Amino acid sequence: MVTVRKFGAGKSVRRTEDRRLLTGDGWYLDDVNLAFQAHGHVLRSPHAHARIKSIDTRAAKAAPGVLLVLTGADAQADGLGTLPCLAPVKNRDGSRCHIGGWTLLVADKVRYAGDGIAFVVAETLDQARDAAELIEVEYEILPPVVETGGAVDSAAQVWDDCPRNLCCDWASGEVEKTDAAFAAAAHVTELDLVNNRVVVASMEARGALADYDPGDDRWTLHVGSQGVHGMRGGLAGVFGIGLNQLRVVTPDVGGGFGMKSGAYPEYALVMWAARTLRRPVKWIGERSDAFLSDTHGRDHVTHGELALDMAGKILGLRMHITANMGAYISVFAPTIPTEPGALMASGVYAIPAVDLSCKLVYTNTTPVEAYRGAGRPEAAYVVERLMDKAAREAGLDPAELRRRNFIAPDAFPYTTVTGLKYDSGDYARSLDDAIKHVGWADRAARKAAARARGKLLGTGLAYYVEICGTGAPEAARLKFDSSGELTVFVGTGPSGQGHETAFAQIAADWLGQPFDKIRVVTGDTDANDYGHGTGGSRSLQTAGPAMSLAAEKIIEKGRKIAAHMMEAAEADVSFDDGRFAISGTDKAVAIQEVVKRAFQAGRLPPELEPGMDELGYYKQEAFTFPNGCHVAEVEIDPETGEIELVRYLAVDDFGKVMNPLLVAGQVHGGVAQGVGQALWEGASYDKDGQLVTGSFMDYCLPRADDFPAIEFHYNEVPSSANPFGVKGCGEAGCVGGPPAVVNAVVDALSDYGVDHIDMPVTAQSVWRAIHGGRKAIAE
Repeated sequence: MVTVRKFGAGKSVRRTEDRRLLTGDGWYLDDVNLAFQAHGHVLRSPHAHARIKSIDTRAAKAAPGVLLVLTGADAQADGLGTLPCLAPVKNRDGSRCHIGGWTLLVADKVRYAGDGIAFVVAETLDQARDAAELIEVEYEILPPVVETGGAVDSAAQVWDDCPRNLCCDWASGEVEKTDAAFAAAAHVTELDLVNNRVVVASMEARGALADYDPGDDRWTLHVGSQGVHGMRGGLAGVFGIGLNQLRVVTPDVGGGFGMKSGAYPEYALVMWAARTLRRPVKWIGERSDAFLSDTHGRDHVTHGELALDMAGKILGLRMHITANMGAYISVFAPTIPTEPGALMASGVYAIPAVDLSCKLVYTNTTPVEAYRGAGRPEAAYVVERLMDKAAREAGLDPAELRRRNFIAPDAFPYTTVTGLKYDSGDYARSLDDAIKHVGWADRAARKAAARARGKLLGTGLAYYVEICGTGAPEAARLKFDSSGELTVFVGTGPSGQGHETAFAQIAADWLGQPFDKIRVVTGDTDANDYGHGTGGSRSLQTAGPAMSLAAEKIIEKGRKIAAHMMEAAEADVSFDDGRFAISGTDKAVAIQEVVKRAFQAGRLPPELEPGMDELGYYKQEAFTFPNGCHVAEVEIDPETGEIELVRYLAVDDFGKVMNPLLVAGQVHGGVAQGVGQALWEGASYDKDGQLVTGSFMDYCLPRADDFPAIEFHYNEVPSSANPFGVKGCGEAGCVGGPPAVVNAVVDALSDYGVDHIDMPVTAQSVWRAIHGGRKAIAE
């Protein structure tokens, strides 16, 4: 039994890292500089699709300060590989999907505007930029394919060996059973929708700094990432080297959101250049680089159908997705819209039959990768929009239709029609709490009051479930030094979530150490032997139990030492609240004293080695499934189409909540990004493949004053998948936010005959819907 201390698990503790980060003492990639470092700049293609007929780098090489100019031909000559795809999927016939390998620099054909043509290294960044402008490239411009929905029918081919631009034709479910369900349906709802492409726009741009030691034939790479071990593995493959030849260090990271989970060409370029020049080389992306070359998110076109019986029970679901991969296949891209994307199609509902398909297509656009939620927001958006539309068509309250189809609490563990095993949930409870808190029954009165003020009010809800805890095992190391101070080493690192606080809470809980004295170390492959990084809301549910296993080993060794110190039988010694005590007596010794004794070799039990340093490895054998009900309320000015989000409420189930304050912060951030996609954000290309939303002048991000105070409540339904009973929380707002907001907008516009409007729901699109509706009503 471990006593929960003031700063232990379950307590709302303020983030310990915030003082450092907010007072300018953070240490981000651009703060890292090495002696004699050179600076790199990437020359990018201005065309979306073109063959390279020639590249002349002679003037650039002769420019002042230039040390090196690298091209795609040089990469081929040096035998450098392509960036890895770690998650390929199979076609419906069992064959493997096409993998368009992402090269470090293009040698023959550019495939999107922003593709790397050359890497210029100079003494200063300005010199590298100036020299890049001297490179002469002759292009044969080719017609691009840009539209997601039209990619398979386009005459333009992104990859010559991939007909119809079809990377993969994936399918799941039972077609015949689903067809029979639809044939027996009393009502069928159909919906075509777009899940808009978004730019990740992390606060900190990407960057990398490489140093090469020729004597040891070993690199040190400083890079902003979501996992140093995965980064090391991916880049080692590019160079064909052993893992022990590359150390990866990640300092503080200013936002990742999935985009910083894998390797990029620039990271390999600085390594290549550092080895060639025998000096450090640094590259820092600018915001224009980020818009063009950071992987984007989402970009699906989907047709969905929902079949209901006379009682409003779901009989079957069809979901046919076309998902844009961009020009190259990135690390996890193929699996995002398929697994866990489409496999989450049944949501929180007892659906007996599904027919799912997903076409992964290439286009001449920036590659697409994981973005906060990674497949789960896309699936939830389709299902929750279908549920809302079906409720309206069937004359049912949207909350009631959901309640009728929920998986019952006593049905868990529940295997969905897509084969996923949900371990726990009480969906009706969270729904009931949400509609009670928001005043669901009074929304008609609020709508009338808004109309009296010349506004259109709409209320929308969405109920999501997502799959979390994905990935391989995680490791944690707990190490005391001889003074009794504790350092925690974990392989999953932060990019704004608050890992240092959460992990210190767990260590304080288990070992009774002062919370503010615990040091947490992440982001260094030399310090942490093993780890699989941050993504899929996995950190606490994998690294947390690994820490507890290491703590148990610490306690077990400490018990032996304490028994030796107190001249007692080991079986009579217990541990609680940082003290080892002899049962039934008042004789005890603090863990700090035990730790100090552990470093005195001559005063230990003979079977023990000196020191107090233990490892814990944990593999979560099952997924967790956080879920919740999100409700949005909007007011629309019918004269301008302007939308105001006047209320947002979430009731989530994240299992056991370790730090309610951190969890609330994660929900708030996720909601901001989810609502941002719904109302403002949208990456757009013109017919020539140019990104027309290539700066913050054209790409709208939400601001703090766009939001009301977000009301956050939670229910704790523990997970059985891990000993902590926790579920992931970091992506919930991105999953529940878009359908809740769009459902609210459609509710507000329902008097105009509007039953769907695509994201981003801008003032312009709303104004058009209103005026189109007025025309339709008049006719």
